[in-house]
Amino acid sequence: MPAARESLLDAAYLALARRPWSGVRMVDVAAVAGVSRQTLYNEFGSKEGLARALVRREADAYLAGVDRALREGGLDTVAEWTVASARRSPLVRAALTGCWSERLPAPALSAVPSTSAVPAQRRADSPLPAPADFLAAVRDRSLAALGAADTPATEERELARECELAVRIALSCVMVPPAGDGVGRLVREAIRAAPSA
Repeated sequence: MPAARESLLDAAYLALARRPWSGVRMVDVAAVAGVSRQTLYNEFGSKEGLARALVRREADAYLAGVDRALREGGLDTVAEWTVASARRSPLVRAALTGCWSERLPAPALSAVPSTSAVPAQRRADSPLPAPADFLAAVRDRSLAALGAADTPATEERELARECELAVRIALSCVMVPPAGDGVGRLVREAIRAAPSA
């Protein structure tokens, strides 16, 4: 039931934009999605399951955007995507920073024993990435996309340092946005100015 699942996640995201997670009611999410409440429970099991799936979807969308940014640009484009994505989605911002406000669901980062028959929910019930996991994932994806495997070890270490620097600058700009749209410029200048290891 992928279409119903996506509709339910869309409805939950909309509800979260209007009220704190504690005020989001399952019956309202089901009604907005145009499905029965039983369908919602069949897909997610509980409100906590819905929260985990919603956070997982936002995290996956962020990482898919990182991959797109790497294909279209470079580390500066990844940094710009990171900041833009965090501005657009409070769930991405919370996942990247670990700062979960009282308005958001705060799903446990540890695995929840899943009894769901729905494969997508079993995945959502697996451990959610912590901020350090995102940093490592983006750094490693950047390294792979920029061809680290094809370079000598010293150049690979330098590229790894640049990738981590870019991600850390982006995360700092998520917490304290730069004036204007300067994150890409900050990354380019930092990489150019940083001494080689």
